[in-house]
Amino acid sequence: MRIFLILLFLATTPTAQAADTCHADVPCPLGDRSYHVKEPDDWDGVTPLPVLLHFHGWQRQGTLVVNHGRISGATRRRGVLLLAPNGRRKSWDFWSPDTDDVDFAAAVIEDAAKRYPIDRSRIYVSGYSFGGAMAWRFVCERGNDIAALFAVSGSIRQDETCPQAPHEVRHVHGLSDRVMDFPMGPGGDTTYPVALWRREFDCHGAGPASQWRATSDDLFTRTEWTDCAGGARVTLDLHRRGHFIPKGWIARQLDEVLGRAPSYP
Repeated sequence: MRIFLILLFLATTPTAQAADTCHADVPCPLGDRSYHVKEPDDWDGVTPLPVLLHFHGWQRQGTLVVNHGRISGATRRRGVLLLAPNGRRKSWDFWSPDTDDVDFAAAVIEDAAKRYPIDRSRIYVSGYSFGGAMAWRFVCERGNDIAALFAVSGSIRQDETCPQAPHEVRHVHGLSDRVMDFPMGPGGDTTYPVALWRREFDCHGAGPASQWRATSDDLFTRTEWTDCAGGARVTLDLHRRGHFIPKGWIARQLDEVLGRAPSYP
């Protein structure tokens, strides 16, 4: 009887339910759509998890995200639950506020919360390329409860007005990007990629630029705006290369917002 009760308990825990229904390459069904989930290494099955909701790039799916060393490799080593929604026709509708993808992504978070204990104060939203633009769109429409945006090489129009906003924004873009072209501002202003958020947060002067690198491959020039309304913060990292997810970039952002010493991978 005791063994039976133990097995019954394990079968009804969030961890067991998630493993039985969906995990990694096996998608979690959600209405007529789906998403993928990847737990962090060494999770005890009880502690509430920070969450990274990451939108895949064009013609990709969540299976790539949960197996990607620069995304999943970062979350699983840092105690973060990774959620990877699947876009319709392997893409995202981020062009205007009138998109079902925002509601779908919000539903992904809520469905994951039924499967795992999540830390609502530490929900981060990320994306690459078209997925980066979708991440911008999501936090523009549903960002009030989002701790931070980590966007890679993709955004929405900088002249838009957002009804909501995350508490913090971090964006990385390559100066030689020719896929989602680097959004150069008037007069060659290289800080224009985050003009929308600087305006929304009523940010004032930026601090002095600094440089950092996670590996020998890319040197990042960082500009930060910390004098913003309500304690908001905007960070822009630029590199000289093109359209890709830089090694160690997502990992570095997670380390910084989670209060960890930066490490690689």
